[in-house]
Parts: sequence; structure tokens; C-alpha cells
Amino acid sequence: MQRFRAPAALLCDEACTVVRDAVVDVGGDGRIAYVGPYSSAPAVEGPERMLSGILLPGLVNTHAHSAMTLLRGVGGDLPLDRWLREAMFPAEVRMTAHDIFDGTLLGAVEMLLHGITTSTEMYFEVDAQAEAFLQAGARAVLAGVVMDGLPSKTWQEMTDGIGRVIDERGLRYGDHERIELAYGPHSSYLLPSEALSEIGAQARRRGALVHLHTAETIGEDAAIRTTHGSVPRLLETLGLTAGRLLVAHSVHVDADDIALYARHSVGVAHCPSSNAKLASGVMPLVDMLQAGVPVGLGTDGPASNDSLDLLAEARTAALFARSSSLNAAAVTARQALLLATRGGAAALGRSDIGALEAGRWADLVHVAVDSPAFATGLEVPDEQLVANLLWAAGSRGVTDVWVAGRVVVSDGEAVLTNRRKAQAQVGEAAARLRRDVAAD
Repeated sequence: MQRFRAPAALLCDEACTVVRDAVVDVGGDGRIAYVGPYSSAPAVEGPERMLSGILLPGLVNTHAHSAMTLLRGVGGDLPLDRWLREAMFPAEVRMTAHDIFDGTLLGAVEMLLHGITTSTEMYFEVDAQAEAFLQAGARAVLAGVVMDGLPSKTWQEMTDGIGRVIDERGLRYGDHERIELAYGPHSSYLLPSEALSEIGAQARRRGALVHLHTAETIGEDAAIRTTHGSVPRLLETLGLTAGRLLVAHSVHVDADDIALYARHSVGVAHCPSSNAKLASGVMPLVDMLQAGVPVGLGTDGPASNDSLDLLAEARTAALFARSSSLNAAAVTARQALLLATRGGAAALGRSDIGALEAGRWADLVHVAVDSPAFATGLEVPDEQLVANLLWAAGSRGVTDVWVAGRVVVSDGEAVLTNRRKAQAQVGEAAARLRRDVAAD
């Protein structure tokens, strides 16, 4: 048994409870055995780690394309359609499995340094991605991307390939179930309806998650509304809402679409920074939360955000919600933090991550408080403590991270991966891709 003791812990339960002089006990299975005040903690045998700051659960990223660290900064002033077709696709078709491993490894390390212990990925070469996350020590939900019109494979071959891997390995595998496999149909505009219907059917048979981009731009929304009512209604018609479904973006939705999401418990990955950078719009977060839709936060890819920092997304999401509603209480600091933790887990349909609760995986983050953001100290009202973390400190104070009780970040640096080497490998691969694209 390991014991972690800290002056304060944010449980990220439904009330976002703050526990003072907190203890988190971690069993040999990597799960939380006890969490609560030290005064009520059971006697244990084993090492005790004394921490000086705040403990919180590992953050849950509900939408990312981490391999795109190789493409960071490319096409940064283009709208989504041109960004994809002129900047991303020409480079991505030249990426090898090794490139994707290098890009994903650096992305996984960057996220761990920001306190993100679980990331939901949609990209190619799932085996390379899995190897990268396992090496970094992180947790991932890997939705193998499915697209139409690729020269190498048909959408049917890509879909069947995902199913075979799930059948061989199970939905979750790796130590402490750190890898979950899922289906990643790119979108309704890059796949025919029969493909989406088939993917949904295969996923339901296996109990797998389906993750896709939905209603991201005005153009996508307008095209689908004229034929099917809306993108969410198309997904319902095709049967995708009958299984586990996580949609990214959903910027252009109406009240009926939101009610549909709530009715089917569809998870939504809110990506405010990416949507703002690509001028896609602002998702109606307040309406979604009021309707009871399970909403998490996504960084999106490091070429469209361009930061892999989920606490920054939580802050941005709250700011956008307040400014768009002209209501300073539209999303509180506690609600914003829950979007990055418990909310993300709920959007994924997971109850084993995203909170400090007995039985969940011991994915822990320590935030140091020796900074101007916490100059008023820890002995402030709970609301002020959470506010100082969300509005002022962010991820800059993350010093230590554990996944299933295993240290993966110590004193602000990755433990299991050489960060500088990973950066150098991405730099070399990115330079080669630039040359290849320019020569074409």
C-alpha cells in the first residue's frame, strides 16, 4: 500500500469536494483504496509520500490527435476545410508508423507534464500509438481513424481491421488496462452513410466506443441539415446513438440536437481553443450542461490548438460560456475543473478514471503551491482555492504525476521517457515531411 498525504485534495466528485489534510491510499493493484481526511484514514503499512501542495485526479482529454506534434504550426491561419486539405492531408499521407510513434510519444509526454493522464486519440497506426502511450506511462482511448477515398485501404478494410484487433486483444489491454480500443470514423462528410451505419453496428456488437467529428463548421451543418435535419439526427437515424458514442466539437447544434444527445447519453468533447483558432464557432456549453449531456474537454490536435493543456481548455471553456451568455456564473471554477476530470470520464462512459474515489485507478496529479497564484495560501475558503487553481495557476504548477500509482512525472520532468530525445526525433521527422511535401 502506498500513501499520499497532502494539505488539500480536490476529489472531483459531483460536488468537487475539497478535503483538507488529505490522504489517498493506493493498493498494489494500482487502484485507490481510501481517500479522505488523514484523521479518518485507516492504519496502513507501506511508504508514505508527503506532498506540499494540492492533489487532484489525472485529467481526461476527450479528443486529440497527438501524433500531429509533427505538424504543429503548419497552416495556422487557415479555416478548417483548407487547413485539412492544403496543410494536413498532404503531410499525413507521407507519415510512417515510426513518424506516428514519435509524434504520439512526444504528445503523451507533453500531456503528462500538464497533468493529463488519459487521452482519447483519433489517428492512424493504432499499434504505434499504443506503444507510445505505454512507453510514456500514460493511459489512452485509441479510436482507429476510418476515412473514405484513401489510396491504401477502403473504409470497410479499416473498419474490419479495428474489429479484428479488438477481438484479438479485448477492448482494454496493457498493464492496468491503460489502452482502450475504439472506432474512429472521421466524420459524416468524409464517410458515406453506409460506412457510419456499419461502424456503429460493429461497435455495438463489441461494446466499443465510436468517436467522430460532428457539426464542427457552418458548412458541414448546412449540408447535412438540408438532407437529414442535422448531423446528430443523421447519427441517430444510422443507429450510432444506440451504442457508446462520443462526438467531438458539436458547435453547430440546436435545442433538438442537444435533447437528442441527452436522451441517448451521447458524450461530447468540447474543444474551445481549436474551434476558436479555426474560426469554427463556440459550442453551446451551458445549454448542453443544463440538458444533462455528458460533456468533457478536448485539446484537439497540437496542430489546431496548438497546446496540449487541458486546464487551459477548462479556463477557456468557462470564459467563452460566461461571455456568450453574459452571465458571470454560467460556468464556475468547480464546474470547469469537473469538465476536465469527472466530466471527461463520463463522456467516455468510464467510471474508473477522472475522480479521487475508492475503486478508481490511482491516476494522481500534484500541483505545487509555491507560486504567485497561491500567494494567499491554502487556508482560504474552498471556493477560492479552486478558483486560484483554475483561473490563476493552471497546469504550470504540476510537478508530479502518477498513473495507477506509478510515478510518470517527477519534479516537473517525465520519468519513463527522455523528453529531449523525443523532441529531437519529432524535429527530424517534421523536417523530412516538409521536404517531401515541398518536392511534390
